[in-house]
Amino acid sequence: MRPTRLVYGRIVRDPPLTQRSATALARAIREGEVSSREVVEAHIEMCERYQPGTGAIAVERFDAARREADAADARIASSGDGELPPLLGVPCTIKESFALKGMPNCAGLVARRDHRAETTAPTVQRLIDAGAIPLGLTNISELTLWIESDNRVYGRSSTPYDSSRAAGGSSGGEGAAVGSGGSPFGLGSDIGGSIRIPAFFCGVFGHKPSNGLVPHTGSYPVPHGESKRLLGFGPLARRGEDLMPVLRILSGPDGSDPLVAGGPQLGDPASVSLEGLRVLTSESAFVQPIKRELLAARERAAGALAAAGARLERIRLPQMRLAGEAYLAALSDAGNASLAGILEDAGAEPLTVWRSLRRGGPHTVPLKVFALLEQANRLSSPRRVSKAIAWGRAYAREIAETIGDGVLLHPPLANVVPRHGHTHGRLYVSQPMAVFNLAAVPVTQVPLGLGSRGLPLGVQVAAAPGRDHVSIAVAMELERVFGGWVPPNA
Repeated sequence: MRPTRLVYGRIVRDPPLTQRSATALARAIREGEVSSREVVEAHIEMCERYQPGTGAIAVERFDAARREADAADARIASSGDGELPPLLGVPCTIKESFALKGMPNCAGLVARRDHRAETTAPTVQRLIDAGAIPLGLTNISELTLWIESDNRVYGRSSTPYDSSRAAGGSSGGEGAAVGSGGSPFGLGSDIGGSIRIPAFFCGVFGHKPSNGLVPHTGSYPVPHGESKRLLGFGPLARRGEDLMPVLRILSGPDGSDPLVAGGPQLGDPASVSLEGLRVLTSESAFVQPIKRELLAARERAAGALAAAGARLERIRLPQMRLAGEAYLAALSDAGNASLAGILEDAGAEPLTVWRSLRRGGPHTVPLKVFALLEQANRLSSPRRVSKAIAWGRAYAREIAETIGDGVLLHPPLANVVPRHGHTHGRLYVSQPMAVFNLAAVPVTQVPLGLGSRGLPLGVQVAAAPGRDHVSIAVAMELERVFGGWVPPNA
């Protein structure tokens, strides 16, 4: 039986442990309402219940998590009134592409399936130091290069709302673990929507942070060149209130990543007033028609913000439709690194044109498509690539200036969660998300309930660089109005 409280003369039943925020769980553990072991066991049970349908967990560490939960409980019992880490005893999940010492770190590449991490990534270590307990590593797309999480090592992940449909990628296992109730929050990476697409498909929150906040050290494959500017590491969470606390834990220099030497400082979502906030809605910005259901969800979100005092403004953004070439140029500009080089270093067979066109083998269709694209890019003139990259940087400045001190509401994708395999070879599908990686702005993916087919709806909230707290504050208001994450089968 769940605990009850008396609030203003009414009996209020607390939500199940697997529906609470990480911060609420941390508070309950500290105050003795519940033990870390109970919280961890409840989430393990949920992971195991949904795993056959979602394939979310690539590598579990449940027994280690139980031991760490017992250690957290013992620490709390002996601490008296001493200060404790903010997430002590709270479970979480980690994308498999992040290094966790002694655990697999192959990014779904068959040639690396026996590789074990020798160190722990700074971002993962920061969560552990904050008291979080990893339940396991979650599934991804092969080499993190597509928006469906499928590979020949761990298999395929599905949204917890329909096992015939994708969980998103490349952080799809994270989305499925959080969206099923198996984890309060998780760590993902986003180079073209890889946090936000799984968050959308799995009905939870996801945040791609401003550049220069979170170090990229300890992930595989290692980002290089202009592509590093597209990449962001950040949280997925079932409750919006966890986004900023987790982001604060992840942020800050690590002495290794030069892009995070002294990046922007994080603000406080509580300081953001919606009264008079400029809220933009994008028009003429899409390469595909957006489904009415998603446009209607965005309109409801805009209306809710207007009701809170925001100033709505519709703007045309036709340049967004032209950003595809600049994004692909930046993605392929990885210094001396290349997909062919990554495969060679891993001991994998090279993906020649013939092998890319042939069925079967150790690689997925999306990776073969990227191999063909890389070979085709060699035919592009360096001058054209340089012009595309320069255009992309100018576009980033323009978008930041357009958003200014407000936010931009943008549909997540053109359609709701697709069936497995329906996005293969369709590079344009992620355009509504990838444009914000090119623009280098912080973006929060916000769940807006379920649509007519019982699949998640949502909206992206973009802010100007360094204003992560603004997009997160808007996300929390939309959660207050629309309820946020809807547990599957609720």
